[in-house]
Amino acid sequence: MRLLYIGAGFVGTCSAAVSASSGHEVLVYDIDEKKIKMLSSGDRDQIEACLFEEGLSDLLIRNKERIEFTIDYNKVSEFLDNADAIFMCLPTPEIGETGESDLKYYNAAAEQLAENLLKRNPPSPEATEGNPSSAKATAGKQDKYVVIINKSTVPIDMVDKTAEILESKGVKNFGVVSNPEFLVEGKAIQGSIKPDRIVVGAWTEQDFAIMKKVYERFYNSPQTKFIEVNPKEAAASKLLANYMLFNKLAVCFDVVGRTCESFEDLGFENVRNALVTDPRIGSWGLYDSLYAGGSCFIKDARSLSHQLKQKNQNTALVDEVYLSNKRQLKNFLERIESVSGFENKKISILGTAFKRDTNDIRNSASIEIMNYLQDKKFAEINVYDPAAMDNFKKMFPESEKLRYHSHEFEAIRNSDIIIIATDWPQFRGLADVIMSELSKEVIIADGRRMLAHRYGDLKNAGFKVVAVGSL
Repeated sequence: MRLLYIGAGFVGTCSAAVSASSGHEVLVYDIDEKKIKMLSSGDRDQIEACLFEEGLSDLLIRNKERIEFTIDYNKVSEFLDNADAIFMCLPTPEIGETGESDLKYYNAAAEQLAENLLKRNPPSPEATEGNPSSAKATAGKQDKYVVIINKSTVPIDMVDKTAEILESKGVKNFGVVSNPEFLVEGKAIQGSIKPDRIVVGAWTEQDFAIMKKVYERFYNSPQTKFIEVNPKEAAASKLLANYMLFNKLAVCFDVVGRTCESFEDLGFENVRNALVTDPRIGSWGLYDSLYAGGSCFIKDARSLSHQLKQKNQNTALVDEVYLSNKRQLKNFLERIESVSGFENKKISILGTAFKRDTNDIRNSASIEIMNYLQDKKFAEINVYDPAAMDNFKKMFPESEKLRYHSHEFEAIRNSDIIIIATDWPQFRGLADVIMSELSKEVIIADGRRMLAHRYGDLKNAGFKVVAVGSL
């Protein structure tokens, strides 16, 4: 199959890499020249500096003959003549805190695509000889059927709007499909190579048949459920899945964790073990944290709420999940402040990625922490993250009061308050360094329970611990 990906972000690049490894011929287009150069460099370090995702660089390097990255739309136009499917992988960020999706990137890409799809399969030179400026010379025959696939997280009725954009330009012989991604950042390649499910939403058997060829390596696989629904059901399933997962995290933060913070002699891990052994509850999401960030949960819950409000539905439960997440971080920071205050303090922030194994900082707790601290009269902030610092620096440039470090030990030296904001595994080994090298006045604020196995040792050594899920 000849597959075009429009958008070389996390979703587009990971999906394209797996498609290339499946034997398809893949072209990836993006307007970000720096990103395209790094992803197509064939250099592991450059690829990982651009998009840190385990296994991605290996796939791109190994399948370099089958995947091409470009910023040249002329190549896209040429590719369209024989393209079988086009994946739309554009950012659809939330507008403020309204829940409405900002579709300007998507719509602009769809408009440009429509103009070029119109030129598909141009007539032969003989057909336009003597009249090169005629409509026949600029319009194509469009006799090759093509499927446009919404891979981006879009409003439920976006399939209709996509078709409207294409039809308004005169595009014909196409279908529009919804194929949402359910990838977990940090495990996206693993999850794409061994997916638990592939959801395809289409209106026609012709479109389903094309999607089966796209995912031929997974179709009829005993490990993967190939689920066929209509496009609106597919789009809704993405929003609802993320809301339900977000809801489970909120319940853990706001109920389980808060209970353990309120009563003596409650160990969060012990309470958790008593809960997760019930198969009806399950283990996913029962990990206390200072905040649930990333590109999906917050945005998709807000989008779901916005779309339901437009249908005059009550959204109190959906909205409360979003608010409880904000409340969780505010409560954590206020607990730290009540113990020591931030004024004239040297603060260390360990972790700027929203979670481990990624360099993605979208909706990361550390962004919210930095915003919270802006009006506090702190002495300095020292920051470390093994993968995401370069992205964080773009938002918060280094200054006299904000410093970045190359190792977690350097970042916590001479610190008054240590805030663990990301669950990088190496942070689990900090207890011995803290106890042997730092002042007993240091506050350890563990927003990920990374040191839970050493809380007793730290407290016995005279350190004050403020942790989510602990009194």
